[in-house]
Amino acid sequence: MTTTRPASLANGRPYLAIPGPSVMPDRVLRAMHRASPNIYGGEIYEVVAAIWPRLRAVAGTTQNAAIYIGNGHAAWEAANANMFSRGDKALVLAVGHFGNGWAKMARAMGVDVEVMDFGTAAPVDMARVEAALRADTNHSIKAVLATHVDTSSSTKTNVAALRAVLDAVGHPALLAIDCIASMACDEFHMDTWGVDVAVSASQKGLMTPPGLGFLWFSENAAARCRNSDLRTPYWDWEPRAKGTEFWQYFNGTAPTHHIYGLSEALLMLEEEGMENVWARHRALAGAVWAAFDVWGSENPAIALNVARAQDRGFSVTAARLGGHDATRLREWCEHQAGVTLGIGLGMAAPGDPAWHGFLRVAHMGHVNAHMTLGVLAVMETGLQALGIAHGAGGIMAATKALSHT
Repeated sequence: MTTTRPASLANGRPYLAIPGPSVMPDRVLRAMHRASPNIYGGEIYEVVAAIWPRLRAVAGTTQNAAIYIGNGHAAWEAANANMFSRGDKALVLAVGHFGNGWAKMARAMGVDVEVMDFGTAAPVDMARVEAALRADTNHSIKAVLATHVDTSSSTKTNVAALRAVLDAVGHPALLAIDCIASMACDEFHMDTWGVDVAVSASQKGLMTPPGLGFLWFSENAAARCRNSDLRTPYWDWEPRAKGTEFWQYFNGTAPTHHIYGLSEALLMLEEEGMENVWARHRALAGAVWAAFDVWGSENPAIALNVARAQDRGFSVTAARLGGHDATRLREWCEHQAGVTLGIGLGMAAPGDPAWHGFLRVAHMGHVNAHMTLGVLAVMETGLQALGIAHGAGGIMAATKALSHT
């Protein structure tokens, strides 16, 4: 007996347009597809030695880099453990779900956390930050924690402006930045911008499967945090950055296959050049924004989450469609066309009907014009198929935006 299934255009290679894990390059996958190496000498030592300068270059620093076996949350915990002693105070600037997540983790570890929440669609208000720092006359705030690009809201923080506020006030707080969604996607200059601690992970712009967390930290941070009592042997950043024995870089067995993948991904970024990497992400983001602007021209329910272009990250775009239309469109794109879009994380509680009105489109890492245009074309087809009102010509607007790059 044969069963007739509904016709679908999804058969073929699926495409993942969620904001991490991102698309894995074939070169990275091939580098990882190998037998386990000897971890006591030989090639793996040489591969790791070549990783450090490239990892520093991606972050725009000549200072310290550390690798952890873990995800972005693990990197948050590593940063907290090294920066703080129990009872130290942190000022967290939240522009979405993940800013609040970092604050929650720090609080659970015994840090006295003050959250300045700017909502899910607005950038950091530097005037409010300046007022808070000026009010801290005893300099009890040890570190200011901010998200460069929040993966949930796609809101970008002007890191250079934030450092300028700290300098203008004369506040000695460390500046710690979550770059999990932005590293190797958005322009970032750790040393030039005066960042003390940067946090990231492998599965987004660094084009490597989930499993590695990264910390970059300044000598100033190392000196200021040397006696932090939350630090434990596993999270200690000193031996990971300055180890005299190979095992110290990973506090035990090295994540061998991730190392091979990361090495290839960093080589790809070096070959392209970071200026070109940033320009590519900026152009692809602009194409997505152009399509949404047209789609929303005849349906005000369709809009980008962040109003001003200068406040949006280049790695992911958060948007709303209203009602249940975002969920309807996501499901159509995945099941009928093989394209998976991101859920609207943090925009509303999962049990709230409003949750179904938000989605995210990722354009991070190993992504080019035909990938992004393909996603947009599928989305426009879905809008038509589902009868969701929208302005016509979104794809034409996207191609026009790219043609001007």
